[in-house]
Amino acid sequence: MIGELLEFARFILGFLPWILFLFLPTDGWGPLRRAVVVCLAASIVFAWKGLRKGFILQWATLGFFLFCTISLYGFKWIWLAKHMGILANGFLDGVIWFTVLAGKPFTLQYARADLPPERWYDEGLIRGCRFIAIFWGMLLLVPTAFNAFQLFYPSILPDRFGFYLSLSCISVGICYTTFYKHKKRKQREAADHPEYS
Repeated sequence: MIGELLEFARFILGFLPWILFLFLPTDGWGPLRRAVVVCLAASIVFAWKGLRKGFILQWATLGFFLFCTISLYGFKWIWLAKHMGILANGFLDGVIWFTVLAGKPFTLQYARADLPPERWYDEGLIRGCRFIAIFWGMLLLVPTAFNAFQLFYPSILPDRFGFYLSLSCISVGICYTTFYKHKKRKQREAADHPEYS
């Protein structure tokens, strides 16, 4: 149980800068600039271990918020601020799909961190991690599509709708990932010890 909670916490930490970015005020030039700096700091402080281990999601997150910080403070790119919703969601979703298409789903790095090396190349593990990464990729297409829709029809739905949609997608993703991992763990334990099933 404690191990599962630690896995869950590690997974949440991978998304923490994005979750912070969702909750921090970004409605205006000043609040947006402060938010990207806070998220940049969070992507270093809370993901230091993942960065040292070369986790793709952590490095991509750091790169995104570093790019945004330099663009907003150094170059004062207004267009970036105007399109931040679609850029942030699209970038995160793009990173997830890149890891899937490259054959190294981001979820596999998290799974391997909790397993002995002899299980790292287990076909079931790789297949399950690919499935979860695809699930996340499909799930994050929803807020990305909403932000694209909002570019063309900005007044149809309130901005808060996008917030709740993104929050719902992240919550569903976290809950489903936790459920899926728990289910697979129980199946593996039952297969390893059929006398207890």
